[in-house]
Amino acid sequence: MWLTVRVYVQGGYKVPQFHGKWPFSRFLFFQEPASAFASFLNGLASFVMLHRYKASVPPSSPMYHTCITFAWVSLNAWFWSTVFHTKDTAVTEKLDYFCASAVVLHSIYLCCVRTLGLRRPALISIFRAFLLLFLTCHISYLTLVRFDYGYNMAANVAIGLLNLFWWLWWCVQNRPRLPHVWKCAVVVLLLQALALLELLDFPPLFWVLDAHAMWHISTIPLNVLFYSFLVDDSLYLLKANSDLFKVD
Repeated sequence: MWLTVRVYVQGGYKVPQFHGKWPFSRFLFFQEPASAFASFLNGLASFVMLHRYKASVPPSSPMYHTCITFAWVSLNAWFWSTVFHTKDTAVTEKLDYFCASAVVLHSIYLCCVRTLGLRRPALISIFRAFLLLFLTCHISYLTLVRFDYGYNMAANVAIGLLNLFWWLWWCVQNRPRLPHVWKCAVVVLLLQALALLELLDFPPLFWVLDAHAMWHISTIPLNVLFYSFLVDDSLYLLKANSDLFKVD
């Protein structure tokens, strides 16, 4: 691979891709060291913030268990992202993609519970079943029929936009009485904006840092900010429920 790259560069041609991937300089057993390290840091940030959430929010908060589940789904996704960027195989690639889709779908579920489910709990079971069915069909098609990169990207863009607009709508509606919702709005907006880094498909700097690694690095502080929002919102709900109970 490096012989081919050297010939291209010496001839004044663009750096080639190999099976759709840029050449990376391996570090120890890490095939894509920058992306693997950034994925690990995202997982570490999620793990630290999960424990901070559990230390700050009592289990009696209405959103407690939904937020905890979201944290574990996210941790699972960052684990497989780290594995995939460490060793790229057909299996690790699928696990990375599928677990990433599960995170976005669970964020939509989290949004549904927060915006509708607290007032209409019967709706949550139906919506949860729909999301699980969608994820099952999505994984089954990509695994049993064919792994269609175009379809996978289109599906993730669609659910990502649904996640963005639903959260933003709720944030705008509740901004006057819930000051902490700015954190959620910033996170969902920046996540979509930073995803555009994936379109900047340039050869890796120093054969290590490419646009995908930059995207993973940029999401680390957003993880922290979103969990901070979850803590604030869960504590608000706990207090609101407590005040309602006192009135009753």
